[in-house]
Amino acid sequence: MSEQDYVFCAKLLFDRAAIVLEPGKEYLLQSRLTPVAKRHGLASLEELIAKLRQPGASGLTTEFVEAMVTTESSFFRDIHPFETLRRSVLPQLMEARATSKQLNIWCAASSSGQEPYTIALILREHFPQLASWKVTLRATDISEAMLARCREGCYSQIEVNRGLPTPLLLKYFRQEAARWQIVQDVRNMVDFQPFNLAKPWPAMPAMDLVFLRNVMIYFDVETKKQILRRLSRVLRPDGYLVLGGAETTFNLDDAYARVENLKGGYYRLANA
Repeated sequence: MSEQDYVFCAKLLFDRAAIVLEPGKEYLLQSRLTPVAKRHGLASLEELIAKLRQPGASGLTTEFVEAMVTTESSFFRDIHPFETLRRSVLPQLMEARATSKQLNIWCAASSSGQEPYTIALILREHFPQLASWKVTLRATDISEAMLARCREGCYSQIEVNRGLPTPLLLKYFRQEAARWQIVQDVRNMVDFQPFNLAKPWPAMPAMDLVFLRNVMIYFDVETKKQILRRLSRVLRPDGYLVLGGAETTFNLDDAYARVENLKGGYYRLANA
């Protein structure tokens, strides 16, 4: 791959998704884009990039961005955020919302769906009293292909083996050949919608809990600041923001403070 092609791809990815492709990641382009080139009957990445450069390549550009988005996920990933959610955060939020009986939860980068479905399973399994509440569980992602997977709710044996307790698998999934599908009523709990965190945000309801785990690590500093600033306007004063283990608001936005007594990367607005 020529340096010019690499620079073009890096700029295209940043312009469309604010994802930073650092120098020396030619292998990543090769592995992610080769299947795209094959789908279009192209013999090389050079041919694919040439088509991306042409006017009217918006559909192909979408495929390019979706191929480059990291989709690593698993059920109950890193366990601590979900244990804290079950033991501390949800009980506290339910006490605070006892009058309105409403909860708004947002998974802002849902990938293939394991995170929002993990939250849905926690709600269903441990908080049956929420059945009489208005609970909105919104899950968004930049990738339409991933959102289609999420809505289907089908996972391989390897995927369900990663973090999902066997009792929950047997109770809430149905086996179909070599795959497992989440039961319909749990799928209905999650509203999956497309969303680009780096572009202007539409009007949103106030959120009680926002999961934004393992996504900001791919953005540059200015984009991180922009996202956190927008989130501070969406998050309720006593709501929670959950970041990944390698992420922080430190030196990015002093509107947030880490909740030190909670494991799992929980933050609140500093003036709460």
